[in-house]
Amino acid sequence: MALTLEQAQRVGYTCLKALLRFAFMVANNLVAIPSYVLYLIVLQPLRILDSKSFWYIEGVLFKWLLAMVASWGWWAGYTVVEWGDDVKAVSEDEAMVLVNHQATGDVCTLMMCLQDKGTVVRQMMWLMDHIFKYTNFGIVSLIHGDFFIRQGRTHRDQQLVLLKDHLEKYYRSRNRKWIVLFPEGGFLRKRRETSQAFAKKNNLPFLKHVTLPRLGATQVILKTLVAPQENGTPSGGDAVRKESKSKGLQWVIDTTIAYPKAEPIDIQTWILGYRQPTVTHVHYRIFPVKDVPAEPEALTNWLYQRFIEKEDLLTHFYETGAFPPPQGQTKAISREMTLSNLWLIAIQSFAFLSGGMWYCLFQYLYHCLF
Repeated sequence: MALTLEQAQRVGYTCLKALLRFAFMVANNLVAIPSYVLYLIVLQPLRILDSKSFWYIEGVLFKWLLAMVASWGWWAGYTVVEWGDDVKAVSEDEAMVLVNHQATGDVCTLMMCLQDKGTVVRQMMWLMDHIFKYTNFGIVSLIHGDFFIRQGRTHRDQQLVLLKDHLEKYYRSRNRKWIVLFPEGGFLRKRRETSQAFAKKNNLPFLKHVTLPRLGATQVILKTLVAPQENGTPSGGDAVRKESKSKGLQWVIDTTIAYPKAEPIDIQTWILGYRQPTVTHVHYRIFPVKDVPAEPEALTNWLYQRFIEKEDLLTHFYETGAFPPPQGQTKAISREMTLSNLWLIAIQSFAFLSGGMWYCLFQYLYHCLF
């Protein structure tokens, strides 16, 4: 069927907009990421003299980089509405954030909706698939101290040992507050069939909107970061915890991401902006870590129950367009998450000015030397 003139114009406009957005994203990366790295290289003496101040500055730069990623979606009309508990109330405490995983856009959504949660966005540690290390943002995550985990049964035991060592070495020495992980171990579309087969074999609920989570990383995080008085078991990194006077991990934030019509946003859409403006819905539920069992079997059941609840939340959302109200209440309250365009423009301007400054500096040094 031939396109009408109006349809052709619309397609042409969408393609042109996508091309311009892609060009801006490339330019943004070419100035922002090298500038982040160069600033931290220059500040290495400060890292030796005052490590706390160094990681404070690194955190601010890291937050700004995440805000730049958030701006690509924000300016395309990809916004967030939040439901459930107010996580700002625990933003200064240590917490583990459990998130369902549907597409690459989940990470971008979190980068956006955590921007207004106080200082925690610059004090976060992310657990992500090792393939992310080889993306344009990989060098930033490496410097920041995020952990890249290899999936697969053959790597599982070794990766958990490496995770424990990583947490003990970097989590509190860099004053991290929240640690974000996706316990399903992969995208919904890739793991759903395997998860359903496992559920059927083990007489577990049949899940369509989430998959059964994996225990390993969650258990290691709890054992390593929860203070002994919280769950009665020893935890790793005792020397570091005493030095920083940390109370240990205090909360588990169960986070559920829902997309209209169960159509998740991927990173390509986030960058190119060819999808119509979309509101992503994020639901939070906060659990005190003292209520989370430490024993493996009980912890497994507790974690399964969280994802069974996610299934119910998502089923309700896809049927009604809203999350259900909390128990004992008649209406669920939603909060529209907003970003300041002026602030985003200021951060982008700083990135491009920094890129220009480093370019001029290297040009000057080149002419001096040669």
